[in-house]
Amino acid sequence: MGRKSDRKKSKNSKRGPSNDTANLTRRILQFLDANYGDEFNSKQIIKKLEIRDSLSKGAVEPVLSKLVESGHVSKNPRNYYSSTKDPNFIIGTVDYVNPRFAFIIPDDPTQNDGDILVKEADMKQALDGDKVRIMVNPLKGKFGKSEGKVLEVLERDRDEFVGRVEISPRFAFVVPDFKKMHKDIFVHRGDLMGAQHNEKVIVKISEWRDGDKNPTGKVIRVLGQAGLHEVEIHSIMAEFGLPFEYPKEPDAEANAISDKITAKEIKSRKDYRGISTFTIDPADAKDFDDAISYQVLPNGNLEVGVHIADVTYYVQPKTALEKEAYNRATSVYLVDRTIPMLPERLSNGLCSLRPNEDKLTFSCVFEMDREANVIKHWIGRTIIHSDRRFAYEEAQENIDTQSGDFYSELTLLNNLAKKVRKRRFDHGAVNFETVEVKFKLDEKGTPLGLMVKERKDIHKLIEEFMLLANKYVAEFVFKKGKGNDTFVYRTHDSPDMERLETFSGFAKRFGHEFDIENERKISGALNKLMDEIQGKPEQNVLEQLSIRSMAKAKYTTEPKGHFGLAFAHYTHFTSPIRRYPDMMVHRLLDHYLQGGKSPDAEDWEPKCVHSSEREKRAADAERASIKYKQVEFMSLAEQKDYDGLVSGITEWGVFVEITETKCEGMIRVQDMSDDYYEFDQKNMRLVGSKTKKMITLGDKVKVRVVNTDIDRRTIDLEFADNDGKKPRGRAIR
Repeated sequence: MGRKSDRKKSKNSKRGPSNDTANLTRRILQFLDANYGDEFNSKQIIKKLEIRDSLSKGAVEPVLSKLVESGHVSKNPRNYYSSTKDPNFIIGTVDYVNPRFAFIIPDDPTQNDGDILVKEADMKQALDGDKVRIMVNPLKGKFGKSEGKVLEVLERDRDEFVGRVEISPRFAFVVPDFKKMHKDIFVHRGDLMGAQHNEKVIVKISEWRDGDKNPTGKVIRVLGQAGLHEVEIHSIMAEFGLPFEYPKEPDAEANAISDKITAKEIKSRKDYRGISTFTIDPADAKDFDDAISYQVLPNGNLEVGVHIADVTYYVQPKTALEKEAYNRATSVYLVDRTIPMLPERLSNGLCSLRPNEDKLTFSCVFEMDREANVIKHWIGRTIIHSDRRFAYEEAQENIDTQSGDFYSELTLLNNLAKKVRKRRFDHGAVNFETVEVKFKLDEKGTPLGLMVKERKDIHKLIEEFMLLANKYVAEFVFKKGKGNDTFVYRTHDSPDMERLETFSGFAKRFGHEFDIENERKISGALNKLMDEIQGKPEQNVLEQLSIRSMAKAKYTTEPKGHFGLAFAHYTHFTSPIRRYPDMMVHRLLDHYLQGGKSPDAEDWEPKCVHSSEREKRAADAERASIKYKQVEFMSLAEQKDYDGLVSGITEWGVFVEITETKCEGMIRVQDMSDDYYEFDQKNMRLVGSKTKKMITLGDKVKVRVVNTDIDRRTIDLEFADNDGKKPRGRAIR
């Protein structure tokens, strides 16, 4: 054996040096390319590449000389070497994943194959959401992802943060609430504005010098003691840049508007004041955007009018009111309050379609047969007089008991809506029902109870007629201009098949089949799945996962379709009191009804992008306020074991949705002491290295709450059978 081994060694040694040199050349070049912009001398290269044998060490200098000769490497007068390979320079937005690294999302997706990973040391003080210019390394990193470094911050996304003050004898820090802000902000004690230890504040970054680990800031607003309801809600508002009050100038403009409707204005509109009309809204609503009118026509057909508040009659272009409405772009509905797009004088007064008052509206009126087929429709400006304001519960009770105001009209409208709805789903619409949580709060904002909102026929009735009006308005403009007239559409792209495959795998882990073999039948397969999970513990988890696997709906001037609704063209026309895109739609629609020519799309597309961004901000703030109340609710809830469902798995923990309360918490891997668990990303599961115990998406488990953190809005859980340990005390910060 020894001689055979010697012969092999001898045979390999004849061709070894050239192979070793080629290998060394490749390693050095890869190292320098991957560290583009940095310079190294030969000793540093030897150390970085961990070259230990003397033969290879001696070969480094000759290899570098040849690389310099070939032009692959440059050498400076101090004998430092660097790569000459051209990197890629791109502009993108920072997505700060965790304290160790961030991803840069390119503005132009064609410039790079995917997002670029940048390590914390190469971030050059960029923060989440910042616009940056980066240099992409010529070679991909060890995980096959593009890596790079930030060269400069082009535009800060934000320089104000909400956080909790921590004060020591000589200095203070603000610990930000924002999960993607991984740096505490240093504050000189003289810049605290009187804030005390553990109070919530808004801090503005004033300086961040090169070499400083943390930015320096000044407190610009003291919110109050952490943990108090009003303070925490104000913290969420400040975190998402939501306004605390309405500015004086637009508010004054609104208050100056007359509530008188002139005879001339009435004459210019179709008069629907003599036709039975009512509004149906949540019991606590004050801004009534829409009303429904109903009458039987002489030919036996039914006329259904969808009447929408004529906001743009009152909010004129180039006014302070208009500018503020555009800036806000949407009303925001937090767990305990509404932050309106328009001042109260308009949202709850002039524009709100209150009962027993004449109101100016923009309407889409349908003539329908008894099978809910639209025979013809009319779109234009109207005046109405609502006879009745219903809460959803009242209207539903009148249908159920077949008694009360307008019960026969409500029943007939409900029957029509069911037929319209069935036709929509037969045509390929997807039934995206979601579980909505609502809290009962006391006068101090403390959650007394939690309930899941129930969607009944009356909710679906209003939804169907609003969808119908939105669809017909979009189709009217599209057909009128043969697709060439500028308009604001609400679009929803077809789902990405790769994401759907992942979701299909999730559904199977819950015991449900989701067939995606036939792309044309995806909506039908989704609807079948949504029907199957109604009322089951996994309903909320799978509904949320299905929505995440879909594309996001957005506003755009491009006349694309809406996958989820299965409409070729769709818009938002029905909520101008609370959505700026609906105001844009009203303006363009009136412009075309008056015979106007198409304006330039380039003037309207940025407004669409802005509205989509504001919509996302509002949704994130609304979720944050609900999450805050969920955390508070669980901090006050009975200490007991809860049934739960594994709703997510990562390398650092297991997310569990508590079935009873719909609150989601996390069990950290580091706290799972019964075994050492490894993350199997492909199968989305954790596997115990000793016991081979598997924790998989969809598993039914029992958990207990061990900690709640109001600041971070997190709930820490542990498995109830975690070595039979007693529940640990909960610390509420």
